[in-house]
Amino acid sequence: MTSWNCITLEVEQSIGILTLSRTKVLNALNQQMLTELTEALHHVESLEEIKVLIVTGAGQKAFAAGADISELRLIENAIDAEKQALLGQTVFDRLENMPIPVIMAVNGFALGGGCELALAGDVIFAAESAKFGQPEINLGTIPGYGGTQRLSRAIGEKNAKYYLFSGELFSSEEAWRLGLIQKVLPNDQLLPEAKAFAKKLAKLAPIALQYVKKSIHNGLEIPLDKALQLEATYFGLTFQTADRLEGMDAFLEKRKPTFRGE
Repeated sequence: MTSWNCITLEVEQSIGILTLSRTKVLNALNQQMLTELTEALHHVESLEEIKVLIVTGAGQKAFAAGADISELRLIENAIDAEKQALLGQTVFDRLENMPIPVIMAVNGFALGGGCELALAGDVIFAAESAKFGQPEINLGTIPGYGGTQRLSRAIGEKNAKYYLFSGELFSSEEAWRLGLIQKVLPNDQLLPEAKAFAKKLAKLAPIALQYVKKSIHNGLEIPLDKALQLEATYFGLTFQTADRLEGMDAFLEKRKPTFRGE
């Protein structure tokens, strides 16, 4: 295990498990945690054995219950506030653009910055007890770490406005109905199910997974005709890999493929 003050990283076979650990304050995201998250992601990228990353929170109550309001209260002007928002956005952008799949295992409250953190993942699994929300409006401000943009892209403009205007929290079942998350699980099954899914992904061709992720992320930002060309380009690039030959040969030979990331 690799530990920082607010974060731990465990590696189980090909799976990295990153745990937010400030349980006394419900894993609230302070400046130190954001800095450590950047360091942890850099460390994950340096470990070739990690094929999939899981992010979760320590304890039973919270994934991350938002930004640390006691720190934000000390910000005195718009310029410093904007810098803080850009810091959080930079960290979450890096997480979103990791070359490997990132699974969010939301084990409790995912509010404010915690919800924004979850939104930066590729896939979200949530415990039955989990609660989501962007309640910043109740503090006289708005989300600053990407919430207005990623939430509207995930659940649609009108649904996002409803929750961003009202600051209402919503359950994991409602998050699933809205298409925000992919699975709702009993609390004790959340991490085992996330690990099982991660292990399944870790056996697949890593270069192809990377191109799927790039094609979706980059394609959403451009017109459809250009996005389709982008998909064709990535499709072509997979044909330069040994994994593509292995996958097709295994299919024709009726055996399981062994992918090597080559």
